[in-house]
Amino acid sequence: MTVLWQFFKLSSPLYGLVAAGYLVARLPWWRPEWSHRISSLVFAIALPAMLFQVMSHQSSLPAAHGRILIAYFGSCVIVFVIGRAAAAWLFSLDGASQSVFGLGGVFSNIVLTGLPIAKLALGAAAIPVVALLLVFNALILWTLVSVSVEWSRHGCFSPSGFAKTAWSLLRNPIIIAIIVGSAVGRLGLRLPAMADGALLAVGNVAAPAALLAMGMGLAAFPIKQQWASALTVCALKLLVQPLVVWSLAIALALSAVELRALVLVASMAVGVNVYLMSVQFRAIQGTIASSIVLSNVFAAFTTPLLLAAVHATT
Repeated sequence: MTVLWQFFKLSSPLYGLVAAGYLVARLPWWRPEWSHRISSLVFAIALPAMLFQVMSHQSSLPAAHGRILIAYFGSCVIVFVIGRAAAAWLFSLDGASQSVFGLGGVFSNIVLTGLPIAKLALGAAAIPVVALLLVFNALILWTLVSVSVEWSRHGCFSPSGFAKTAWSLLRNPIIIAIIVGSAVGRLGLRLPAMADGALLAVGNVAAPAALLAMGMGLAAFPIKQQWASALTVCALKLLVQPLVVWSLAIALALSAVELRALVLVASMAVGVNVYLMSVQFRAIQGTIASSIVLSNVFAAFTTPLLLAAVHATT
């Protein structure tokens, strides 16, 4: 109980920042474009600075390895299949809607909540693990859902969609910061002290700013009436996936730091990108919009609970 209370005390200010961002964006005089500009600054400057600075010191951090990918994305495939089956059996959804439903159960908001909370709750040692997942997350999961949708519609999948996704990721400032920073760290290069200090200062702002931006973004997603399906997506995302990845991490003998980082990322709320996918395929947009908001509320309680349980067993 003491450990659980410690994690609640640690995480409550973090989710408090998300709530503050949401309340600010709901003010009558607040303009939506202001939220967009703040999110753009966080995404293009603050988070890349933090990631580059941390990854450039990678030689002093624990190395991330391939078993992490197997554990995490193995859990994604398992829960995605469970999600598709639940969507078909419980809600009689078609193939495209089943695929987006399953994606909602596995696509974490790693950038705006996973990275900041990992850094503040688990420390810098967890960043390489989270960064490794971030590099592959969108590529693997968007490909998975695209294959699933196209196969259900046409019985085939065009590789052009995969190539388009891969190219967009390579131009992403977050991915660029991880790759270049990792290269600097692996080569043993050192930034000038002034540059390193400046990046560290900007990076220290990144975590709270990202959480505020996340809250502002949530104001654009109204909670609609698809309560049963939205709550089912939340249950898959916040409970089923963390438990599955926890089991796989134990089976693959991952370290305590890796296990905690994987469970933390898996316990994050539904990523906003899932809504973009629901718009693209014109499928269950109301369910996904509601699950994004609700999962952020529930994660304020489920994430500390899961972290305390992992801490108590490792």
